Amino acid sequence: MIQNMKNLFSRPRRTPRTLLIMTSVAVFILATGIIFYESTKKTVALSLDGKKQMVKTHADTINELLQELDVEVGKEDYLSLAKGTEVSDDLKVVWTPAVEVSLTIDGETTSNWTLSETVGEFLKEEGIQLRAEDKVSESMDEAIEEDMNITIEKAFPIALKVGNEKREIWSTSTTVADFLKSEKVSLNKLDQVSPALSNRLTKESAVTVTRVEKVTDVVEEPISYETIKRTDPSLEKGKEKIITEGQEGLISKTYELTRENGKTISKELVSEKTVQEKVDQVVAIGTKEKKATVTKVSSPSTSSSSAEEYHVTATAYTSGCNGCTGKTATGINLRANPNAKVIAVDPSFIPLGTKVYVEGYGYATAADTGGAVSGKKIDVFVPSTADAYSWGVKTVKIKVFR
Repeated sequence: MIQNMKNLFSRPRRTPRTLLIMTSVAVFILATGIIFYESTKKTVALSLDGKKQMVKTHADTINELLQELDVEVGKEDYLSLAKGTEVSDDLKVVWTPAVEVSLTIDGETTSNWTLSETVGEFLKEEGIQLRAEDKVSESMDEAIEEDMNITIEKAFPIALKVGNEKREIWSTSTTVADFLKSEKVSLNKLDQVSPALSNRLTKESAVTVTRVEKVTDVVEEPISYETIKRTDPSLEKGKEKIITEGQEGLISKTYELTRENGKTISKELVSEKTVQEKVDQVVAIGTKEKKATVTKVSSPSTSSSSAEEYHVTATAYTSGCNGCTGKTATGINLRANPNAKVIAVDPSFIPLGTKVYVEGYGYATAADTGGAVSGKKIDVFVPSTADAYSWGVKTVKIKVFR
């Protein structure tokens, strides 16, 4: 054996030609091996995160192929074929990595993995329905990117009342001022807004705009004239004569009205001006005495033949009424004679001094007059205010003994 080894090493050196031949053979063998190795690879069409490529591989499964390419597939990623699928020629494999996106809805944030390409597709995938009034931080066509933060403010209904008009408006959280501006509600100087303009709207909010205005109203009102009575010794007692006809005046009053939503809530007198002065009525009262013939009437039955019957409106008065002096037009002191049977009449209808029988009152003397007693109207004298209220206003039959 040792000898054989020595013979081996004692052989003559190879010539350069021999070395060249050996090198060529080795290269041929290597090339042939490489060609054979490459020829045994399978061709696979890959789409990795949108990038298409053709690869040749000796991998037996898709999982081995992805490992060769250093592709790590997450559980949220999309892989068109199962990892254990056997690799064959002309196999097509698609891998799309999922993207993590933050989604904030009304302040609450969640983390979501998605394969969607756009924001609109992502929201649809998450089952999120949007109103036109909702606010989204990104457009629906915006491409999804890693670590994208999508913020949504959901709109809610707001009860809006402007003046007498009511409506429901969908809005996101904003100030009352911005909300009214977006709804094109202009405010006048005196308008009142609730809640305050600086307040932020919430789901329970209701916005009320009260329209307030101040307007001027000019009203003309009559001025009542007074009746002034003056004694006239040349005029027969019991007679009256108008010396100056009364005439109403006219006053112009300016008011400031405050209105809320068209309804007047306050009225304030600002100024007044007399347009026409009143003219007081002057009446002459006769004081000239005359002799009266008094016929005693004992009862209605004995005088019915000379009496005139009428139906008149009868009221009652006392000696203490407003404006009363206590004395009749014929000079009877009623305060001194509280039980006197006296009635006030219109002298043109029943002359003063005439005896009259009044149904429900008895026999009386027409001895007084009154500004409100005119025509077929009489005023019966009673001792007290309670009696006057008890009498009231009634229609009675009278007999006038002329």
